[in-house]
Amino acid sequence: MNEWDAAGIVDPSLRASYERCKRLNAEHGKTYYLATLLLPPHKRPYVHALYGFARYADEIVDDLSSTLTDAEKADWLGRWGDEILADIRRGRSRDPVGRALVDTVRTWEIPVEHFEAFLHSMRMDLTVTDYATYDDLFEYVYGSAAVIGLQMVPILEPSAPEAYARAQDLGVAFQLANFIRDVGEDLHRGRVYLPLDELAQHGVTREVLERRVATPAVKAALAAQVARVRALEESSRPGIAMLSPDSQPCIEAARVLYCGIVDEVEHIDYEVFDKRATVPLRRRLAVAGPAWVRARRARRRSAA
Repeated sequence: MNEWDAAGIVDPSLRASYERCKRLNAEHGKTYYLATLLLPPHKRPYVHALYGFARYADEIVDDLSSTLTDAEKADWLGRWGDEILADIRRGRSRDPVGRALVDTVRTWEIPVEHFEAFLHSMRMDLTVTDYATYDDLFEYVYGSAAVIGLQMVPILEPSAPEAYARAQDLGVAFQLANFIRDVGEDLHRGRVYLPLDELAQHGVTREVLERRVATPAVKAALAAQVARVRALEESSRPGIAMLSPDSQPCIEAARVLYCGIVDEVEHIDYEVFDKRATVPLRRRLAVAGPAWVRARRARRRSAA
C-alpha cells in the first residue's frame, strides 16, 4: 500500500499536492527525507506537507538566482503567506502546496500560530543580517526551527505534554548545527547567524568572520556554539521516548544525523570556510539501517 492510500488520501487534487510536497522533500530534504521514510506510511504524507510548505517559503527568500529585490521578495512572501494562513483558518486551499498543508493541519489539529511564527522568521531573513545576542537570534530560530518540531509532534503522537518542549530543543539544535556548518555560505548571503556578543568573548567580530579564515579565535568561538548544540541535543533526548513507538526510530535517526554535523565540524578542525562538514554516507547508512529494522518491528507490534 502506498503512502497516500495508507493515509486515506483519495482526492486526486489533494494527492497531487502531497506528491508535490514529497518531491520537494526528496529533492531538497536529503537527511530529512531519509528520516521521513522511517515513519509508518500513513504518517509520511503529512511530514512531506510540512516540509513542502517550509521549503517553498525558504526558496522565495533564498533563491540566489532570483532577479527579485528583497523588497519584491518580501511582498511575494507576504502575499503568499497571508493567503496560506487564511486558507488554514478557512480549512481549504487551492494553492499547490497549501492544499496538502491545510489538510495536514486539520487532520492533526496543528495550531496556526506555528505557521505564523515560521513566516515571521522568513520575513526577518529579508531585513536582518546579524544578531547581537542569543536572545535576539532565538526570535528567529524559534520560528525557523523550533516550530518545525512543534508542528511535527502531533503526527508523532506524544504520550506526554513534555514532548513538545523537548521537540523544540531538538529543532533548535538542528538549526544551530546548520548555522555552524554554513558560516561561509551564510556570509555569501550577507548574514551571520551566530550571536555577536558571544563571538566577541573570543575576540571575533563580523569583520573577522568576513575574512573567511579559521583562526584560533574563530575556532574557539565555533567550539562554544558546538557546546550549545550538544546541550540542547541532550535536553531533547528524553522527548523521543515520549513519542509513539513507531515514530521513535525516525526522530532518533534524525537526532543522530543532524546533530552529527557538529561532530564533522570538529573533524575538519572548524575549517568551515574551505570545507563543508557533512555526515559521511557510511555514517548515514550505519544509522539508517538499524533504524529501519526498529521501525519495521515497531509497525508490526502496533499492527498486532
